[in-house]
Amino acid sequence: MIKHIFFDLDHTIWDFDRNAEETLKELYQLYELEKLGVNSREEFIATYTENNHRLWAEYHVGKITKEQLRSERFHKTFRQLGVRPDKIPTQFEEDYVRISPTKTHLFLGSEKVLTYLYEKYSLHIISNGFKETTLTKMDVSGLNPYFRNVIISEDVGVNKPHKAIFEYALNKAAAEKHESVMIGDSLEADIRGAQDFGIKAIYFNPLKKEKPYDVESEITSLEELLLLF
Repeated sequence: MIKHIFFDLDHTIWDFDRNAEETLKELYQLYELEKLGVNSREEFIATYTENNHRLWAEYHVGKITKEQLRSERFHKTFRQLGVRPDKIPTQFEEDYVRISPTKTHLFLGSEKVLTYLYEKYSLHIISNGFKETTLTKMDVSGLNPYFRNVIISEDVGVNKPHKAIFEYALNKAAAEKHESVMIGDSLEADIRGAQDFGIKAIYFNPLKKEKPYDVESEITSLEELLLLF
């Protein structure tokens, strides 16, 4: 019955953490962060990743704005690592946002799976990512040919898990609920958001976290989709 497959982008197809790590390693050297007292590159990346994930979770549900997320994630990271406020590099966030979306690491099997699904289904993206970075990621990673629609929360005016973005996406795709499925890594935004709206959802769980009782389907690698569709 499935005709339309809606994918999340970051952490589902585009390997956000791997691309972020590569970017942060470059910026660590460029900004000579050791001279600011940030003596461990690995601790810097781990601290940023924790802050970024937490702030994105708050952004998904509307607790903070795009501007707050961008202003806080590196400021909090530098302060936690002991950097004085007046020594925090003011252009760091801007350089990160410029460089990171140009990275092209995808999750293992992405191109193989998308090539297979493209022949049988209509594929679409629903992303809470920021518009300019999402479009760059899609372009430089060669993802645009696979997807009929790229729905970005900034264009819609609400984020996943809000029902309105799923309704907008289905209308844009001319899809019905019973013939649609959502695939993503965020339990709150992707899975519960889709299920509450009334469409099937598949939890992408590459870290093999414990599956909550209310999640019906999960995969730990994208290539498992070859067996499901």
